[in-house]
Amino acid sequence: MSGAIVHGGGIAAAAALYGGCVGDWLDLSTGLNPCPPAVPDVPASAWQRLPDQHLLDEVTIAARDFYRSADILPLAVPGTQAAIQMLPRLVPADARIAILSPTYGEYARVFALAGASVDAIAGPDEVREDHALVVAVNPNNPDGRLLSRDAVKRLAADLAGRGGYLVVDEAFADCTPETSVVDFVPSTPNLIVFRSFGKFFGMAGIRLGFVIVVPEVRERMATWLGPWAVSGPALSVAATLFRGDAEAIRRRLAERRAALQRVLTGADLHVAGGTALFALVEDPHAEQLHSHLCRAHILTRKFDYAPTWLRIGLAPDEAADARLAAALSTWSGG
Repeated sequence: MSGAIVHGGGIAAAAALYGGCVGDWLDLSTGLNPCPPAVPDVPASAWQRLPDQHLLDEVTIAARDFYRSADILPLAVPGTQAAIQMLPRLVPADARIAILSPTYGEYARVFALAGASVDAIAGPDEVREDHALVVAVNPNNPDGRLLSRDAVKRLAADLAGRGGYLVVDEAFADCTPETSVVDFVPSTPNLIVFRSFGKFFGMAGIRLGFVIVVPEVRERMATWLGPWAVSGPALSVAATLFRGDAEAIRRRLAERRAALQRVLTGADLHVAGGTALFALVEDPHAEQLHSHLCRAHILTRKFDYAPTWLRIGLAPDEAADARLAAALSTWSGG
């Protein structure tokens, strides 16, 4: 599992293969908010100076309030991927890792590169005594599987009894904050929660995420990151948006998700799962459907490990809904 993982995005590569200008494509391959809030003004000082401590403190407090982490101060990282890269340092080099699968492929790749043994498991009941760390993306990408808060608490307690860590990636939890387990962290020292800024706010390019974990582990990870890991402009934007109207964003995303569901149902496609930010279509001809949509300059996400799956993200508006519906109306089912 040492090779590069194919992710969503890649409009330039798709355009090179199927034609058209990059700007003319409709990118539905990523699980991002397609209706982001306006980018707030960024003070000139955020661009001109290294990130000031006061700005880092401001975004830390804003993130604590947004994620409701009580006395736990979230650690800002340059994207959740940066936090994933640090995970192997928490366990012995020969550790055995369990990952609830299938899921975001970078977890397995990063641990494999570090020399760990990685087991893909279907559920918490497959966690073994020799697993030093368990990863659960919750809600899961791409099928939307959701572990209950009680299930997470039990798993964390079982792992704590043998010194193991539980990593819960809540990149897609902002639309359903009631499912979050952030509030468990103060009393659960072996629980590590990841949160993504870019997905909910629709600003993946800002490269910002947060790690919510007890202070001892937080300080270790902060040391590994080194100084000035997150840019001043990213911190400034996040500090402002965290204090904005999150409920308005959730309402708009719910409208967009309902519109996507109507388009897919109207095309007689089977929606097998998903989250508030994408739908997972299951079809025996998913790969051909992917190509069909590419010919209409609409990019979706296919999976080499699941050839019957196609992940379709939210369209930004009604015109894009109609464009997707039109392309699907000419689909003959393979």
